[in-house]
Amino acid sequence: MSELIIARNVGKVYPLPKGSLRVLEGLDFELGEGEIADVMGASGVGKTTFLNLLGALDTPTEGTILLAGEDIHAKEEKDKARLRNAKIGFVFQFYHLLPEFSALENVFLPLLISGMDKREARRRGRAVLKEVFLEDRADQKPSLLSGGEQQRVAIARALVNDPRLLLADEPTGNLDRKTGEAIMELILELHRKKGLASVIVTHNERIARYCQRQYLMEAGRLKLI
Repeated sequence: MSELIIARNVGKVYPLPKGSLRVLEGLDFELGEGEIADVMGASGVGKTTFLNLLGALDTPTEGTILLAGEDIHAKEEKDKARLRNAKIGFVFQFYHLLPEFSALENVFLPLLISGMDKREARRRGRAVLKEVFLEDRADQKPSLLSGGEQQRVAIARALVNDPRLLLADEPTGNLDRKTGEAIMELILELHRKKGLASVIVTHNERIARYCQRQYLMEAGRLKLI
């Protein structure tokens, strides 16, 4: 199995008014297509920072991150943005849906940003909403959807561009236990169906049973458990 994403000796330091804060140091990680990994650890240990570095939303202070053989942090910002839109899907704890848009419009917006014709973008958006069992809620705005439904819209949006890498940051953290487990089962099913490489960041140990690999983040590094 070829490794889709490889991180080597990654470090991240944030400047402070007095001194600096080191969050990650000497971190190594790799994940192949079709694999799913869970990253656990205490709040504030650097899990979200790690995910943001993998997704090119933040830049490491040291080290290299390769996605499909490309050094993502050697790129210009506009090229990073294209890469994120084409190859990476993001799911966040708080959904980040645009309240003035319908579920369908939230889903197909990344396709419009990539330059797709609106009619085709709408068709593909509906197809992905069907995959998350929300075809009948396509015209509803987020305020009329439950938390679980909003997260399913966010998952559809993350997958509408057929990414190769899925990054989920506490995807069940804002949901009750039953709904959260249903969301994890949906993510897992779509992961398998689409052959993704997926990284789930969480502090919830129950989620680990869904993943092939489990990591613990401590002292700025990852340990396989």
